[in-house]
Amino acid sequence: MSNGGVSAPIQTAPGFWKARKVIVTGGAGFLGRVVVEKLTAEGAIVHSPRSAEVDLTKVGSAEKYFAQIKPSHVIHLAARVGGIGYNQVAPAPLYLDNLLMGTYVIEAARATGVEKTVLLGTVCSYPKFTPVPFNEKSLWDGYPEETNAPYGIAKKAHLIHAQVNAQQYGQRFAYLIPTNLYGPGDKFHPSVSHVIPALIKKCVEAKESGARTIDVWGTGSASREYLYVHDAADAIVRAAEIHEGHEPINLGNDHEITIKETVETVARLVGFTGDLVWDSTKPDGQPRRRVDASFAASTLGWKAKMSFEEGLRNTIEWYLANREEAERDPGK
Repeated sequence: MSNGGVSAPIQTAPGFWKARKVIVTGGAGFLGRVVVEKLTAEGAIVHSPRSAEVDLTKVGSAEKYFAQIKPSHVIHLAARVGGIGYNQVAPAPLYLDNLLMGTYVIEAARATGVEKTVLLGTVCSYPKFTPVPFNEKSLWDGYPEETNAPYGIAKKAHLIHAQVNAQQYGQRFAYLIPTNLYGPGDKFHPSVSHVIPALIKKCVEAKESGARTIDVWGTGSASREYLYVHDAADAIVRAAEIHEGHEPINLGNDHEITIKETVETVARLVGFTGDLVWDSTKPDGQPRRRVDASFAASTLGWKAKMSFEEGLRNTIEWYLANREEAERDPGK
């Protein structure tokens, strides 16, 4: 599908969120906490159930909870996620749990008359070899990079589900595709950490131990684009209020950087002065990754604000001040 014509961005309304009931699934997570804070600051009454309270992978759980709360908006951020290593060892639950959570949330929102549902896609859904920068029209042009495919395809199914529900039932939704997120509050436990937190932890520990080298996965040639978590939260809340349409929307910061440059920047900011040893037997993941965020600019009036280096400094400072929380095992 194409994005079609683009109109001038709609302005947000002061006081829009005041006293509105909003359900944010995954509200205790990395991105979810920032979204909850933003909504609460704008006057919303936010409900963010934990998985022990509402198991979104079980049929009927979401619908029962939504009927009880009666929210005007649902923002679905709950997900089972992890880095390349986790994707390799646990592809089945990555696919099934994410597929079921989104499926049940979309249906519960439809059945209980939710005004707007915001769904978070993933840049992992794009084909392995996609023209860079990724445009939303390329989403269906091929199979995702293999280590990302189970998660990425589950998320793409939610887009189709929301689109057919919109067509048949008039369900209103926004579907956003952020590039790699990072920032304060990220997860640093090895079982789930992504590129940025994994590198920060490795560099900090190497500096503290006096290590002369750091082993890094891959060749360093792959590229990524990183989006600061607060910028992503701003886009999500904005889309929840003003977006009208059925097409996916990329969220990025228009800055592509190689993994090698990323590691070197993290090491410099942390103060690690040793050598980087690349393990080319480990996968690089998708060769290049950068999204075209022009559709978000034209439809939402949104653009990322945080520079990569400043965002990294903020993330490192948070990690050093909150290591126990940052490194907590999410399975415990």
